[in-house]
Amino acid sequence: MNLKRLISQGESGILEFKGSLQLKDEIGETVSAFSNLKGGIILIGISDEKEIKGIQVGKKTLTDLAEYIKRNTDPQIYPEVSTSKIENRTIISIKIKESDEKPVFFKSHAYKRVGDTTQRISSSEIRKLAKESKGKIYWDEQIYEDANLDEIDEDKIKWFLKEARRERGLKIPDDADIKEVLMRLKLLKNGKLANAALLLFSKERKFLQSEIKCIRFSGNKPVKPYIDFQTLEGDVFDLVNRAEDFVLRNIRKAVWLVPGKVQREEKHEYPPDAIREAIVNAVVHRDYTSPSKVQVRIFDDYIEIWNPGKLPEGWTVEKLKQKHESIPRSPLLFKQFFWIKYVEDVGGGTLDMIEQCKEWGIPDPEFEDTGTSIIVTFKKSILTQDALEQLGLNERQIRAIEFIKQNRRISTKEYCNLFSVVKDTANRNLNDLIDKGLIKRAGSGPKTYYTLSTVRYRPIPSDTQTKNE
Repeated sequence: MNLKRLISQGESGILEFKGSLQLKDEIGETVSAFSNLKGGIILIGISDEKEIKGIQVGKKTLTDLAEYIKRNTDPQIYPEVSTSKIENRTIISIKIKESDEKPVFFKSHAYKRVGDTTQRISSSEIRKLAKESKGKIYWDEQIYEDANLDEIDEDKIKWFLKEARRERGLKIPDDADIKEVLMRLKLLKNGKLANAALLLFSKERKFLQSEIKCIRFSGNKPVKPYIDFQTLEGDVFDLVNRAEDFVLRNIRKAVWLVPGKVQREEKHEYPPDAIREAIVNAVVHRDYTSPSKVQVRIFDDYIEIWNPGKLPEGWTVEKLKQKHESIPRSPLLFKQFFWIKYVEDVGGGTLDMIEQCKEWGIPDPEFEDTGTSIIVTFKKSILTQDALEQLGLNERQIRAIEFIKQNRRISTKEYCNLFSVVKDTANRNLNDLIDKGLIKRAGSGPKTYYTLSTVRYRPIPSDTQTKNE
């Protein structure tokens, strides 16, 4: 794009000049106007008289401007913001596409372009625009104009088809060419590739936001130095697998005592299936219009998985702990993950995580919605072999704790049978565990049983939240 030539043409129905970033509201109104018609370009640092004034650009100027536009438009607009040099002066360019969902409001008002002016839309025009709106097109369904079939990795396609046939019986013949495969998967429209096709099968990364930052911190605070750090790139399937590998490489295996057996077993401190589920959710359900990255943060006593985005409209984190429907943010991408059994189309992923943590004997995962990210936190139990021995427990008591961690409860009768002791000994041992705050009594009479006391889990420090990079 020749900006000098563009500027010489002057303002029009698709071009607007702004001399300063202080005119943010006027910029936002023009964004609304362009979105409601044919799109357009806003050049900041150019006067109404076409004078190239330039503008000071800081480290966060572009990010803050894009966020300001996104935050104040409805439906949200994600502009393409960049800088250019003209006559050694910096110009900011904001490219706006026509929105598929209209009208687009800026701060509760909708605007249109009339000649080279921006004007507020009347109520009747708003109703007309809404009626004529093409409806919502998800980001993953949108066409990537500058991509072609040569950029698709045939080996990735073959791997996917093999997995999808085995897992779900996908009926696409072996001799189908790439074009036919993508058409059947609805990843190719009118001969053009959808964004999802490139996330899944591109030879080279097309979207900078499609990566995962994996960090193993030293301690329980998100500060340097790091024990391990990786920025993962690749197709979305590869991201999931490599992020899971990073976690398993950076967590220890704990010794588990198996009641009734002499030998001890080793297994990871956290349930790998629950960790993988959280990573898959972060990759599939993230907001791909956000420049933020998925993050996997490993601390001494807990793991956080950050998913850039928000919950569906009207949802709270409490809903994730209950039966709920599946509302994918990227339905086309989600469908391909479904074909190879990385996800299930029933909305039970978070419930599976909760169940797996219970079976592992660690606290339920915690869910947090920051407004810009969904965070899943897995906490470690302090009821490890070393910790229990330091509390002065005898071998029976340690084995009883491990039994409860795996079976959720123990009764006096089970204690007696497991360790071949009389009832008085069992009660004395169990009461000692209650006094130490490790277990609590539930039920009454013959139905009395004992479960772990959650107060013995390590608390998460309150200062672990930092801005999602």
